[in-house]
Amino acid sequence: MIINKDGKVEINGWAENVRNLGGLAFITVRDINGKYQITVSKNSNPAIFEKINEIKAESVIKAFGEKKENAKAVSGYEIIPEKLEVITVAEQPVPLNLSEKVQSSLDKEIDFRFLSLRKPKSAAIFKIQSTVSNAITKFFEDNGFYQMHSSKIISQATEGGANVFKVLYFDKTAFLAQSPQFYKQMMMAAGFEKVFEIGPVFRAEPHHTSRHLTEYTSVDLEMSFINSYEDVMSVMEKLMLRIFKEVRERNKNDLELYSINLEDPKVPFPRITIKEASEILKKYGNKLKEDGDIDPEGERIMGQYVKEKYNSDFFFLTEFPWSIAQFYHMKKADDPQVTNRADLIYKGLEITTLAQREHRYDVLVNQIIEKGLDPEKFKFYTDFFRYGVPPHGGSGTGLERIVKQMLNLENVAEATLLPRTPERLIP
Repeated sequence: MIINKDGKVEINGWAENVRNLGGLAFITVRDINGKYQITVSKNSNPAIFEKINEIKAESVIKAFGEKKENAKAVSGYEIIPEKLEVITVAEQPVPLNLSEKVQSSLDKEIDFRFLSLRKPKSAAIFKIQSTVSNAITKFFEDNGFYQMHSSKIISQATEGGANVFKVLYFDKTAFLAQSPQFYKQMMMAAGFEKVFEIGPVFRAEPHHTSRHLTEYTSVDLEMSFINSYEDVMSVMEKLMLRIFKEVRERNKNDLELYSINLEDPKVPFPRITIKEASEILKKYGNKLKEDGDIDPEGERIMGQYVKEKYNSDFFFLTEFPWSIAQFYHMKKADDPQVTNRADLIYKGLEITTLAQREHRYDVLVNQIIEKGLDPEKFKFYTDFFRYGVPPHGGSGTGLERIVKQMLNLENVAEATLLPRTPERLIP
């Protein structure tokens, strides 16, 4: 809405609905900031009243006129138009029901993303996601981190596994990056000390769950001269506090649409080792997977346990076994079967994986071999460590998962603008 110098207002937006009562008509107009009421009297302005029948649902209109207080109107006031223009007429019927009272299937909502996002509740998800992303950037800048942008076309799978997308790169085979991990560590070798990146990562995992995507936005950090992975956990705690503060201040109306009262999480977050979690899960009839990892149901149970015992939505699951660790994770000094790795769990869902990295060249090469991988294939990476690299660690966090859990959404695809799954490549 634009306030003109003479006190009149101009409004541009989508006609959500039109009610023609014979001598009086009401048009609800929606823009990115909210909804407004245009009131047209046949007696006062018959020329404009005649245009009412031209206005179809979701057509774009422009109105100019007087703003009058009206407690019954959707925004607390109404606009009495002196001019009314239909800019574009929407075809009928509109293929997606935009009433908040009618919920279409998630697939249909995504098929017609350009329409579903006109609904205030759907739009709120991505307004909040924008705030989260901006809060992350500001937090890192305020704390001395440099932003980096790494390549997403790589020559070697970051994690040495099969869950990568192969791409034809001229006459070679390349891969879409699973993580900026190697390049974050390159920046530690280069002396940048603190870096972060917010960007897409790709996982060729044929999952069909409410928590997985084949492409998601990863929030990555890496930092040097750490004493332990506790330093990384401390940064993540402060980052979450900053995110909550910014969203609470900037997205009050959006949170209200989801009936969310966003209170600051209590820090420090509880720390529970994977060994301790195993004993807790047994009491609930659950157990760790055969490889020593925790499954989604285990995360959910642990989330409930932590909420009940510590009144916290967050906790760190720590000391993962070496058997499921990445080759670049540092082993615990007094127990080589355990690593300095942790997951941050938010409301029963892992949102972050973090670890201290192995910075000693000879140890790193031996760990690559121990994992059954060929050090020659990782030479470009291990060369970083031949010329002096400080102790360092970092993390990777799923942006969409933060928003999903914050708003208690059922599926991470709801918090993804254009979800990519094994079945979906459009829109």
